[in-house]
Amino acid sequence: MDTATVGMANSSYCFNNTVLNPNPTPRLCRSSFTFFRPVKSDLNSSSPTIRISGNTRSTFSCTAVTITPSLTSDHHLSAIAKLQSLASEFNSISEPIDRVKRLLHYANVLPLFDDSVKITANRVMGCTAQVWLDVRMDADGKMRFLADSDSEITKGFCSCLISVLDGATPEEVLGLKTEDLGDLNVAGLHGGKVDSRVNTWHNVLISMQKRTKALVAQREGKSVGEPFPSMVITAEGIGAKGSFAEAQARFLFPDDAKVQELANLLKEKQIGVVAHFYMDPEVQGVLTSAQKLWPHIHISDSLVMADSAVSMAKAGCKFITVLGVDFMSENVRAILDQAGFPEVGVYRMSDEQIGCSLADAASSPAYMDYLSGASISSPSLHVIYINTSLETKAHAHELVPTITCTSSNVVQTILQAFAEVPKLNVWYGPDSYMGANIMELFQQMTLMTDEEIAKIHPDHSRNSIKGLLPRLHYFQDGTCIVHHLFGHEVVEKINDMYCDAFLTAHFEVPGEMFSLAMEAKRRGMGVVGSTQNILDFIKSRVQEALDRNVDDHLQFILGTESGMVTSIVAAVRQLLCSSESSSSSEGKVSVEIVFPVSSDSVTTTSQSSSTSLSLGELNVSVIPGVTSGEGCSLHGGCASCPYMKMNSLVSLLKVCNSLPLGKDSLKQYEAGRFSLRTPKGKLIADVGCEPILHMRHYQATKKLPENLMDQILNNGRRA
Repeated sequence: MDTATVGMANSSYCFNNTVLNPNPTPRLCRSSFTFFRPVKSDLNSSSPTIRISGNTRSTFSCTAVTITPSLTSDHHLSAIAKLQSLASEFNSISEPIDRVKRLLHYANVLPLFDDSVKITANRVMGCTAQVWLDVRMDADGKMRFLADSDSEITKGFCSCLISVLDGATPEEVLGLKTEDLGDLNVAGLHGGKVDSRVNTWHNVLISMQKRTKALVAQREGKSVGEPFPSMVITAEGIGAKGSFAEAQARFLFPDDAKVQELANLLKEKQIGVVAHFYMDPEVQGVLTSAQKLWPHIHISDSLVMADSAVSMAKAGCKFITVLGVDFMSENVRAILDQAGFPEVGVYRMSDEQIGCSLADAASSPAYMDYLSGASISSPSLHVIYINTSLETKAHAHELVPTITCTSSNVVQTILQAFAEVPKLNVWYGPDSYMGANIMELFQQMTLMTDEEIAKIHPDHSRNSIKGLLPRLHYFQDGTCIVHHLFGHEVVEKINDMYCDAFLTAHFEVPGEMFSLAMEAKRRGMGVVGSTQNILDFIKSRVQEALDRNVDDHLQFILGTESGMVTSIVAAVRQLLCSSESSSSSEGKVSVEIVFPVSSDSVTTTSQSSSTSLSLGELNVSVIPGVTSGEGCSLHGGCASCPYMKMNSLVSLLKVCNSLPLGKDSLKQYEAGRFSLRTPKGKLIADVGCEPILHMRHYQATKKLPENLMDQILNNGRRA
């Protein structure tokens, strides 16, 4: 073939060995090669060749090819129409290997990406391979994209996306949904690589959209918005951006004298410490450092705290100090008694009540009314969040057979219960957001295939999930004041400014944040679960980046209480420093933890305030929490839990110094045993522990315990 004409989005044409471009620009053939399948040519051949702006990337023959509808030069085709044509093109190829070959053709024709813009800021997060993306807006207001990758398959994906979106309007780019990419089974790969390939499509698209939004705002003279406060972790140290982050970072590297003082006290008096992830950063900073000097210090989520206390008692600790809210110290006391350690003293950190908004909701008359309704439905099971008091668990268990759950096992617990008792009614509480999120998750499962559902729980199918929905109930008047903060305003800002970041969310967050995190989870960019799930997710993503051994910057949205950052920093720093000391390490990885603090969490104050943020033209200050620097809402939400912050370092030292001789002065600090009895005359401690033991049995065997099954099937009658 002597001549070839190939339509291009920027009106460049290959004709008789010549590149004709009526409007030459430095970005000449950015889309040129996305519209045909070239074959490399022998340089001595007489076949016509294509060159880009005088700089030949490769020499190709303009061989005769069939131009598919998705690759025509029709500038009026919408992005969706081009996408549909592209999907049709690949779906018409029956053999997976041929799809891969076609994708590699697209990779070969991806326009040259200048090495000077292969910088960390242009990296696309969440892709297994390295992917760089350059986004610009031309003089006509159309979007222009360039991309590159160190993986040929990924380059092919990028080439396909660019063929659809390069030259599109911002509205078209922003209008494309990740779901629209569902039909693009381009590679036709099977097995474990499928998810990572799909994630590449999604994550590159999300990055294109984020940068498009920023360019539109810039063109219109609008501010994209003030960034959330954040903390950047590297092997060399930590940097804080914004007053809120500075307040959190202040105590990450505590005074050595304080650390030594605490460690000496604990060792001398054989005191173990169990603390929740949400502790004040000053306390966590000292505890984390003291762990190196005294092994019986453990920071975890609420479930593991009691287990750790038992381990410490077995190791010889005579006292356990609990840094958490009151239901946590109650659970530690009861579980130690159950494990045969009644002589080990358990101490709280305040002589006042250390409450919890969720625990309070579960002890309200409204919750008991909710359970009274459950008690007349048979068969019924009450699944209660572990973050409730022992007394609530006891009273609930006498009304309805009850099992506790955590945010990491609640879904599996409910699915297992329905699998064992298909006609069961399940009553979840007290967290309304978590209940709504569970319901939403099950609704989403009804759209999945039986094979996909079986991966979540082997005894369920689409029909069984549809069948259980009418019999799943949740309490609708209980929230955590921390997670209540992650509402509409925060979600909008994440969508606008952080849509390409990794997103972590506790199961207790409001529905909008939950949906956003679930969407991120589907493309490998998010996690929804417990505090431990969040920590594990961050660690795994950081380790993956280190294993790639290239420069990288990872950004994580912390969708839970800000106190988590201490444990995150410790874990991430350990990974980064271990990698830094390796002789084979060449890449530099930085990790940014973003605190999504709502503007509800700030208020105007006097100019003398020392902790301030700038939101647009308004100078505001973070409302102090129980200590300082906490972002607490005037409308009921906090980025930091004010109850958890009642656990101070001063209180811990006071308790430790008073033991053992000054125990009488600590009566208000002691986690006492329940001497009260249930309406049926049984000890609250005994009955309240049963739902916890049921959960432990389920975790160990993946089956509900026989005595709980008997209670369910016998209308809740207890022996």
